[in-house]
Amino acid sequence: MKYEPAPDIQEIADEISSMLYPHVRIERMKCFRSYGSNSRGTVARCHALGKLMQKALGVQAHYALEFIHERFDKLSEEEKLKVIIHELMHIPKTFGGGFKHHDFVCERNINMHYKEYKRLKGKKDEDKAGYSESKGWFRL
Repeated sequence: MKYEPAPDIQEIADEISSMLYPHVRIERMKCFRSYGSNSRGTVARCHALGKLMQKALGVQAHYALEFIHERFDKLSEEEKLKVIIHELMHIPKTFGGGFKHHDFVCERNINMHYKEYKRLKGKKDEDKAGYSESKGWFRL
């Protein structure tokens, strides 16, 4: 296995976190692209530094999101966003080194969060462009 930082994914994960998951401390959440995985069907994984290792090292919780190049990079842009959302949803509000399980991180909730992200992203893009649908103007 080979791992390398994934700044392209990091940028998107940071934006999604700022919009949907403000409890995610982006300075302690890093995205990586992995190469050569033998796992079947896995597209991405969320890794955490557990409580005992935090105490042993004298550090706070950190999360690493791994995106398996051979599968992730072949996905459509929509599916990539949903996978990133899926992995971010595993990070609990306590940001303490634990995980939210698949009873919460499920397709229904992922789709709901994806729609909310797209809504907020559209609103943010409108604000950047200076267009207000309600007022009908552009800022130059």
